[in-house]
Parts: sequence; structure tokens; C-alpha cells
Amino acid sequence: MREEMAQREEAELHRSHQKPRSPEGWGLLLVLWYLAFYKPVITEGHLRRKNIEFIFIRFSAWQYAGCDKLWAGLVTTLCDSIRHHFGALPLSVYHVMGTRPRFASSFSQKEWVLKKGTCLKLWGMLFVLAAGLSILLVALLVPGIKDHHALKVVGSAITSLSGSSLVLGALSVLKNLLVSEKQKIERLTNSERFTSQLGFMSKVRNEVEVLVDFLAFMEIFERRRLRVVLEITSLDICYPEKVAGVLNAMNTLLSDANTPFIFILAVDPSVIVPCLEQTSCMKGLADNGYLYLNRTVTLPFSIPEMGARSRLQCLEAAVQTREDLMYRIITSNVERRRAKCQGVPVVRSWREADAEAVRCIHEAFRCLHDSADALARYLPTNGAHVRRIVNTIPITLRLLLHRAGTPDTPSPRAAAAWVVLADQWPCRLSWALQCLEDAWQSQPVPDFGMRSLWSIFQENVGELSALRQQLHNVLSLDEDPELFQTFLACDFPFTAHDARAFLGVTVNLDHSIRHKMGLLRGLDRLQKAAAAPVSRGVQCPHPE
Repeated sequence: MREEMAQREEAELHRSHQKPRSPEGWGLLLVLWYLAFYKPVITEGHLRRKNIEFIFIRFSAWQYAGCDKLWAGLVTTLCDSIRHHFGALPLSVYHVMGTRPRFASSFSQKEWVLKKGTCLKLWGMLFVLAAGLSILLVALLVPGIKDHHALKVVGSAITSLSGSSLVLGALSVLKNLLVSEKQKIERLTNSERFTSQLGFMSKVRNEVEVLVDFLAFMEIFERRRLRVVLEITSLDICYPEKVAGVLNAMNTLLSDANTPFIFILAVDPSVIVPCLEQTSCMKGLADNGYLYLNRTVTLPFSIPEMGARSRLQCLEAAVQTREDLMYRIITSNVERRRAKCQGVPVVRSWREADAEAVRCIHEAFRCLHDSADALARYLPTNGAHVRRIVNTIPITLRLLLHRAGTPDTPSPRAAAAWVVLADQWPCRLSWALQCLEDAWQSQPVPDFGMRSLWSIFQENVGELSALRQQLHNVLSLDEDPELFQTFLACDFPFTAHDARAFLGVTVNLDHSIRHKMGLLRGLDRLQKAAAAPVSRGVQCPHPE
């Protein structure tokens, strides 16, 4: 969008040879002059302009999730951002003296028409004020005039009446300068009438209409089109009624055909649709959240899955946020070199252990970032999942090193692969671990630890399929099942012994899923045992 702005600006400058204006510096005085004494006119030349400026506003719904009306937060963010973009003074003057743009009645190309009524009133007040001041000065300064007391009274009255209009106008501008549109709406939401909605929506609507008219005024002044782009994020982590309120506010702001607003709704439909279907806004739409979204969104754009290069870039951006790792390894290297130069014997301490942990963490991140490594192919396409993996790997490796004492401690690459496995397929991994635990308890064979985790899962996948209704929500957390098979069967064939070693340090896997699976599996086996026919009974000896 920014590239399009620059291209259109250059093309329009080449076509019309008119540079756009900005309400800054001398431009601020010019826009105040036009606000006070001129009326804007939408001409044919203005409609032909193709240059455009996008005003980007980011609205995080999570920041306003605690207020009673989330859509009120959307409107206040819109008002406050426009006020900061153009400045408080032009918007305040427009509230008092501004005029809504009108279309030209003929083929005239004049974009500004003098406010004759305003000028006549102003010149009349100044003339009366000058006359009153003259009478007052004559009464005070010229000696020998009869009835000078009456002249003082008349001069003072004329001066006060004529000057009061100017003072009232200045006070109105000062009031709008001190009290912003955001504060007005917040004051309305805090009032007692807010609960009954008496005239509340009409006042909010009036504030929005003033903003729309002000943007139309600034379009003519700046000689380019203005569009306000609101990026709405974090809506899919709010309560259902909040989600519906924001969408209703969007529809309200977009109800007029010429509104200069563009909404970018960055959400996950699989989360938003159930929220909409739980609210009362779906009445008359057959309780279909997808139908509601289709009527609201005019340009759907489903972001495609990340390619290999994009996933590595996302991983690199997430790793760079962990500056603490770089700081620790640099500090430990400096201290080790200083001790070596001073001839002090190096004693392994917690600093050495910390340096070893940082070395392993960097090795794990190198494996993730290496496009030739098989592990890089399993990186998630969701940025939030990438950050979870990056934040979990250091904790997992530190716990592994803390428990180290055996020569077969898993490598950093294996630990990173285990973290990815737990993040991408939590349900299937939990099922495999539960089956492994049950098998280990029932048949503690010495060579059982060498069995692959995939073979254990494959043997018990039929039971998981039978329980898919009870585990529907958990199964929906897993990614592609075919990639799960490739991961465990080919690229990372973890054994039962490896799973036992990792289980104590797996912090990114919800263990309540495994416990629930254990209960369901036990109940299923009890039902099968009760339904099976009894082949033979056991006779207990009776005492004589």
C-alpha cells in the first residue's frame, strides 16, 4: 500500500504539476485560514485525482477486552489516531468553524469559495468593536465633553457585546482543543445514561460524521485522497459478545457509501465463527457464522502457507528476540579469557554449566535454521507456534543438562525435534506416551525400550479412532497426520527409551490430555471386558 502511495503520488505530480500540501509548518496557518474563511468544493478536477494517502491505525482488541463495549474502544482509537495525525488544532477549529464539502454546481474548477456570511459577520463585529472602543476612548481621554459618564457606559456595552462573540468562539475552539473526541465518548460510556443507551449511539454517530467531513475537507486541502486503514488484530482471543460488538461497529462505520474507512480484519475464522454463532447477532442468518462473515467481508484473503524460506525467516526473527542467550555466551567467553590471561585456574561452576547450556541451545537453533536439515521441514507455518518452539527449546535443554548423568543424554538436535513433535501433534504424541506407559507397566520386557515410538502408536491407533468423538477437540490440535508418520517413522525414529528420557522435561505438552486418554482407555477396556462372555468361572472353597 505504501508503494502504491508513492507511485500514485509521482504519477499525479507528473499529470497536474501540483504538489500535495501538508498541515505542518506554514501549512498549518494556511489550513486554519481556509477553515475560518473558505468553504471547500468538490470539483471535477478533485474527483480525477488518483494520488492517495493511507492513514494506518492498528487496533488490538485485546487491549479493550475488559471494557463493557469493545466497539467503543474501536471508535475512540479511530478518533484519537486521526486527531494525532492531523493535529488537535485543525480538528478543533473545524468543530467550530468548519464547513462540510459540497459538490460544484457547474463545471467550475474553484475548490474554495469565500464564506461571505462569515466575513460580513466578522467585519461587522470588528466595526462595532472599533466603534465601541472609539466611543470609550473619547469619553476617557477627551476633556470637556458633556455626559462623559453616559458615553463610557455606551462604549463599554458596545465593546462587551461585540467582543463577547469573538471570545465565545475562541472558548469553543479551546474547549475542543482540551477535550478530545476520545474523552467525549469515554465520558458518555461512564455516564449513567449509557446503560439505557438514551441518545448514546446518535452522539457517537455524530462524532464519527464530523471526522468523516473533516477528512473530506483535508482531502481538498492536501490535494489527494485520504483513506483510514484500521487493522483489527487479537479479536480471536476475546469473548464472543466482544467479537460481535466489533463486527457490528465495523458495519456501522461502513454503512455510508462514501466513508473513507478500510478495515483489515486479521482473524482466524475457525475461532471467530463459533464465537458469532454463540451470540444473538446471528438471528435470521440460520445460525451460520460463515454466512455472517461473507456478508461483512468484501475482499476475503486467506494467507497461504509459508514456504521454506519464509519459515526460516520467521524462525530467525523469533530467535533474535532471545538476546539473553547471546549476552550470556559472550559474557562467559570474556570471563574465561580473562581468567586464562591472569593465570587463574578455571573451575567449573554454574557459569560453566550455563555456558554449556547456551552452546547446546545455539546448536539446536542451528539445526532448525539449516534448510538442509530434515527438522527445518517440520517448522510450523504459524508465527505463534514458532515463538512457542523458540521459547521452549532453551527450557527443555536446560532441564536435560540438569538431569544429565548418563552417557546417552539426548543431543540438542533430538531435543529440538522432540519439542517440535510435542507442539505440532500433541494429541497423537500423548496417545503414544499413554500406550507406552500402559505397556511398560503390563509387560516390563528388557528389550522393550528399543521399540520405536511409531510402532507403539501404530499398534494402538485403532483404539484412538474408536475414541475420536470424546477426543474431538484434542485431535483438532494436531497438524497433518501424514507428516506425523514421516516424522516418527523416517526422520526421527524415537524409541521408547528416548520417550521416557524426554517425558520428564517435556514442558510444552499438556499432560492432562494424556491423563484423560488414560481414563478413557481404561473405561473402554472395562466396557469390553463386561460385554465379553465369561469362558470359565473361579470357584472359591467354602468353609465347612
